[in-house]
Amino acid sequence: MKQTILALAVWLSALNVFAAPLVYQGTDGPGKGKQIVFIASDHEYKSEEALPELARILAKHHGFTCTVLFGVDAKTGEIKPGNSNIPGTEALKTADLLVIFTRFQDLPPEQMQPIVDYLNRGGPVIGMRTATHGFKIPKESPFAKYDYNYKGDEYKGGFGRQILGETWVGHYGPNHKSSTRLDIIPEKASHPVLIGVKDVWAEIGAYNAAPIEGSQVLLMAQPLTGMTPDSPVDTSKKPMPGVWVRTYKSESGREGRVFATTYGASGDLLNEGFRRMMVNATFWAVGMESAIKPDLDISLVGPYRPTWQGGTKRAAGVKPENLAGWDSAILPEKLGDK
Repeated sequence: MKQTILALAVWLSALNVFAAPLVYQGTDGPGKGKQIVFIASDHEYKSEEALPELARILAKHHGFTCTVLFGVDAKTGEIKPGNSNIPGTEALKTADLLVIFTRFQDLPPEQMQPIVDYLNRGGPVIGMRTATHGFKIPKESPFAKYDYNYKGDEYKGGFGRQILGETWVGHYGPNHKSSTRLDIIPEKASHPVLIGVKDVWAEIGAYNAAPIEGSQVLLMAQPLTGMTPDSPVDTSKKPMPGVWVRTYKSESGREGRVFATTYGASGDLLNEGFRRMMVNATFWAVGMESAIKPDLDISLVGPYRPTWQGGTKRAAGVKPENLAGWDSAILPEKLGDK
């Protein structure tokens, strides 16, 4: 009898941990019928805050169906930033776009394979901040070539370099001391991603980047000496590529569009220019640039509480289901809050 009860408890626990992924269902708008999968699991920049908020904006205002996957604790089902356990990647089988914000992931084969399959069919990709070094995979793994430091000439630099256009290079401006202004290159101002975009700023420090040949740099990152948009320019540091677009050729022969930025911490979404750029990038990546308008609705959806910078606190033990709906806090100060 005790064994039966124990087995039932384990089964119920498994159901809880591997519950249905967080989905924001769009109902009306140009994105209706398009499915986006967001993968959030980094150790520092609060992708678990940024991506569900971006997903809500795209679902509620523009009709996309947005599935958000997180690094979670396999025992509790709680969001565990940076954890190499991201249930639900099979949603990529029918996805129209992958938005990825991971760092140093080494996923189980059943979670990594759907990502590989998606790339092999040439699906479009948006990569943010640490996605340049989104995977750290042992040499003996069948997925070793996706490692950020892969040395083989056939896939040098792994997923970051070969798909996004850059792997991990290094910090260029210190976090929490230097923020970054992102300046549109005048000759690129007419690109669809930049329609209506102005005054782009990121609260995080700059990254080094030299995007792979064939990339089209749209914005240059200028380190500042402080943590506000009006902070003085750090004259010791020249501008560095911070946002670019490109295409990659998949094993299927199909080319996939890519938008990449080395910025995107959760607080960066509070900047209207950055937020509009990310919404525009979504439309462009899925081939819907004709739907981009300078006044697309980019307003925040629900209580948004980014915690990367400042004293905002959030609850421990948050699970993906705690972020369901339009009105739940991302992320709540305490469980049960709205």
